[in-house]
Amino acid sequence: MSLLTQVNNIFSKKQSEQVVGVSLQQESIALCSFPSLAAITSSESDVIKKASFQQLAVKELNYSAAIVELQADAKLAGKCHIVLNSQQSQVVQVDKPNVPAAEINGALKWQIKDLVSISPENMVLDYFDGPVLAGGKEKINVVCSPINELKEIVTAANQGDMNVASITIAEFAFANLHPMQNDACLLVCQQPNEEILLLIVKQGKLYFHRQLRGFSQLANKTEDELTMTVIDSLALEIQRSSDYFERQLKQAPIKEIKVLLPIELEGLLARKLAENSHMPVTLLALPESYQLYRNYAAAIGATMIEARITEQAQGGMHVS
Repeated sequence: MSLLTQVNNIFSKKQSEQVVGVSLQQESIALCSFPSLAAITSSESDVIKKASFQQLAVKELNYSAAIVELQADAKLAGKCHIVLNSQQSQVVQVDKPNVPAAEINGALKWQIKDLVSISPENMVLDYFDGPVLAGGKEKINVVCSPINELKEIVTAANQGDMNVASITIAEFAFANLHPMQNDACLLVCQQPNEEILLLIVKQGKLYFHRQLRGFSQLANKTEDELTMTVIDSLALEIQRSSDYFERQLKQAPIKEIKVLLPIELEGLLARKLAENSHMPVTLLALPESYQLYRNYAAAIGATMIEARITEQAQGGMHVS
């Protein structure tokens, strides 16, 4: 999913081959940079050495200033893919409006105005297909963000030699990391100091997404705390999501669970979750050469959007 291309069109410029992923988190920015799109999945040592990863604390939520600082330090160039955090975007599910495709985005601004805290005049949005529930009513998921804030971020990113190619949310950045397959897989993903996201991905499409509150400090939990309280709570939420996917959306059962949590005890949590859920649980793999950079997973996933679009025979996203 790529949001808000009309924002980028204001600032278009010549591209280099470098690819940059920037994940805007609650307290910091995570950045990854690759010499080219092919370098993301390359195993050649000289190519890997040219990749870079940086984390920068954000002061007073001033992401634009932090991006400018990163630009100055790293001399970034090329296509930039930005991941918004949950404070910078809102996602709501509504009935698909019965209007021509070209008019959907305009209609949605007024349809969701009472469901979000962003005024229609300051709103930019995109949408992706939702499930068809009992009764055949078609749903769509609307992602919106304040355009004044996004323009500041895009302007900061484009000051140097970068050019913002896409703006997305963590749900899609994580989904990009999962390879195309026919069976449904449930992903348990998290960025540092953020809440856990439960995602169900099938055939390259995001069928289900849900944010679990109360897990943002998971990295600070001890082994005993994980095994005595966290695992049970997480397993319960996974079961509820699986039941909804199978019973309400009438989908075949989920075959596996994959975990991507930037914590020291990630492997332990996955093993205990497997015992509790009676389903195969493994770690969600990053591109082979970058497995040690799990704190940067969302930023890496954002850079893979073009590769995933190429893989899919048809896309569920509609960009205005």
